[in-house]
Amino acid sequence: LVVTELDLPDVTELDRVLRMLENAPGLNLKTTKEERNRLLQAALGLTSEQALRVFAKSIVNDGKLDVDDLDVIAEEKRAIIGREESFEYFPTSMVQVEVGGLDVLKNWVKQRETAFTAEAKQYGIPYPKGVALLGIPGAGKSLVAKHISKIWRQPLFRLDISSLLGMYVGQSEAKIRKALKLAEAVAPCILWIDEIEKALPGNESGPSSRILGYLLSWMQEKTAPCFVVATANNIEGLPPELFRKGRFDEVFFLDLPNPAERKAIAIVHLEKRGRDPENFDIYRIVQASDGYVGSEIEQAVLDAMFVAFSENREFTTDDIVESLSNQIPMSKSHQQVIAQTRTWVKEGRARLAS
Repeated sequence: LVVTELDLPDVTELDRVLRMLENAPGLNLKTTKEERNRLLQAALGLTSEQALRVFAKSIVNDGKLDVDDLDVIAEEKRAIIGREESFEYFPTSMVQVEVGGLDVLKNWVKQRETAFTAEAKQYGIPYPKGVALLGIPGAGKSLVAKHISKIWRQPLFRLDISSLLGMYVGQSEAKIRKALKLAEAVAPCILWIDEIEKALPGNESGPSSRILGYLLSWMQEKTAPCFVVATANNIEGLPPELFRKGRFDEVFFLDLPNPAERKAIAIVHLEKRGRDPENFDIYRIVQASDGYVGSEIEQAVLDAMFVAFSENREFTTDDIVESLSNQIPMSKSHQQVIAQTRTWVKEGRARLAS
């Protein structure tokens, strides 16, 4: 028995699918060249049959197929790809995040915003390969992955490494091949490999070892504009070959936020909840949140809101400070991890994101 894996259709093949619909009796579909390209790009990652169904559903909704249907295609695509247990799909329209601080990292991302254009290729710039983000949970690594998707206006795929581990021989390898083929098919895109340390081999011949080996080879040799964002909470045991140049363009460490970043984070979360930061003593919040990561500051704001709402009043700076004092920050529970990663930075193996 010979098993042949078929690639997902490219833009040319999807264009043939669309032309089949256009030539169907009773339909009079007219799209501009730009609209057509955007519709076809939106459908990348679907099989020909799936694309045909999605296009047809869009036509049934309003009798036409145009850029107004991009959200319909994106939602259908998210539902289809969402059935893949290892993937979570975020269309560009769904990625709305604000990141406080991390100015060095955000500037690095901004400089590469146009690196996927024809002009960049003509200039001689290769596609950016990826970035590794190290730091304790809550430091903002997940937000950065979504931030890159938002700034570059590219779809984001979250790959859950642990879900690739199969019970049977060859199952894990088949899953990782399928996942990476899907990512390549929808490129340009952002492939977010969350908690890559979960792929660390428990033994040299186990499935996790084979997954990591396949992943490293793919990252080194890939030619598709598929930008990898790999996050890790714990660098202990991470193989040196993972961070070799050619796999990642840069390795960043997201340290505990400094005072300026804590101020930016507090303002982001107050504004996100419809509050004017001018009504709060931001300096007190910054002082009280020393040693806290962004997610802990956000949680303090939420806890303060719950307390105040239960008492039928508006929450205040005192409520936020009180909520912070009731938390045990990760800077205390993850002291060893932070110290170890800071050593990496001092050795020149990673850059500070701030």
